[in-house]
Amino acid sequence: MQSTSNLDLILNDAKLDPKLREIAEKSIAGTRLNSAEGVYLYEHAPLAYLGALANRVREQKHGDNTYFNRNFHIEPTNICLYTCTFCSYSRLIKKREEGWEYSLEDIMDIVRKYDEQPVTEVHIVGGVLPQYDLAFYTELYKQIKAHRPDLHIKALTPVEYHYIFKKAKVSYAEGMKLMLEAGLDSMPGGGAEIFHPEIRNEIAGGKCSGDEWLSIHEEWHKLGKRSNATMLYGHIESFFHRIDHLDQLRALQDKTGGFQTFIPLKFRNKDNQMSHLEEKTVIDDLKNYAISRIYLDNFDHIKAYWPMIGRDTAQLSLAFGVDDIDGTIDDTTKIYSMAGSEEQNPALSTKDLVNLIRRVGRKPIERDTLYNVVTDYTDHEFEDDKHFKGYVSLPVVN
Repeated sequence: MQSTSNLDLILNDAKLDPKLREIAEKSIAGTRLNSAEGVYLYEHAPLAYLGALANRVREQKHGDNTYFNRNFHIEPTNICLYTCTFCSYSRLIKKREEGWEYSLEDIMDIVRKYDEQPVTEVHIVGGVLPQYDLAFYTELYKQIKAHRPDLHIKALTPVEYHYIFKKAKVSYAEGMKLMLEAGLDSMPGGGAEIFHPEIRNEIAGGKCSGDEWLSIHEEWHKLGKRSNATMLYGHIESFFHRIDHLDQLRALQDKTGGFQTFIPLKFRNKDNQMSHLEEKTVIDDLKNYAISRIYLDNFDHIKAYWPMIGRDTAQLSLAFGVDDIDGTIDDTTKIYSMAGSEEQNPALSTKDLVNLIRRVGRKPIERDTLYNVVTDYTDHEFEDDKHFKGYVSLPVVN
């Protein structure tokens, strides 16, 4: 386990801001931080302080365990009715010729390609179009389960479900029950963006509201099922908006306990309507991971996508509260590569990923979607790497 002595040194520094000392002591004692303290961390806390405190929380929850899984990602379409200003992905308005719209059989053909792969999950998310309706997705889930019953289906965000249920004239509760009966196992965390309406309306107007996003997850949790959560940061939002977002996630988690993982998603500025904005620095990224870990006391996991932030930053994030970096990548999903992510056409074998984790003193653990251990690679010796390749999704939002 990583040493936490750095935190002791920081707290024993007579020059430390008294407010930061008070916040650290509250966190160490297991006392929940309030929103003003969360904003204060963003505005005043040094990187070393945040890393040491977040690392303490991370190690209390997980020790050195660092998780990844093997899945594949299917995007039924990259054409969307919505025109979010941060999106570099949708081809509705421009470059329509670069778009695709898969049929149900097209998607099943992709599923069949992985029949011989040791994957545990299929991650499905994409654009919103009328033909991808309630009947389409319930039939798709049923066919996937009939073909490969053990494959975990993690699919669609509240943005998609909101549109589907509204079109079908069913309630959120009824709609989520129908999805469960069809074979849906869990939900990714995408489409959260920023909940506060003054930001959401500007960057994602027309999509489901923050309250509606939360309501759909709540209905899913009521069915005893799990989901993830995200936040798109680094554009026009303020620190207040970030903490407001975390507050709302924390409140729903108190109520349902249904969230597994929080994934901060970095705004990338390539080829979208907000390309004039500068991207946040690596230091900003690490601070955001750390504050998320410190503030979300009732979330088990904080995830960083290595293709989005790059391998080096992903390694650094493991000392700033992150305990999951997703996994090996089959670059069939373009959402972040189109936006200018650090890794273009990314791919790592399981051996490479395990070594990436080991090199920073952490323990690589392959998990399934629900964080059950599949393989502990801590002392694993790779004799033939070809047997250990797998695939996992890029962040749309998981």
